[in-house]
Amino acid sequence: MTRTRGVRWNLRKLMAAQDMFQTTELVPLLAERGVHLSREQVYRLVTQPPQRLSMDTLAALCDILACTPNDLIEVVEVRRQVAKPAAGGDTTAAAPPARRTRLRRPEGL
Repeated sequence: MTRTRGVRWNLRKLMAAQDMFQTTELVPLLAERGVHLSREQVYRLVTQPPQRLSMDTLAALCDILACTPNDLIEVVEVRRQVAKPAAGGDTTAAAPPARRTRLRRPEGL
């Protein structure tokens, strides 16, 4: 078993504590603080942990929710199971080839 670090993104929980249940409620509050994001961007920000987050956005969220970055982002330990070769099996056998998926270009492009 390997141990790695991950993050727990608590934005939705902190919003609920402030009686904010719609992601669109954040759009004007962020705009008041100079952070202009679309409704779709705010939705993604609320529903999934961001891979990158600007300091301006982080500061605005902390101001809106009266919290600290530590309240928004928790570093947690993630345990992952490492696959072991089958006992007594041939470890030189090749894995089946991965299936390839052909992407289609959207119509009109």
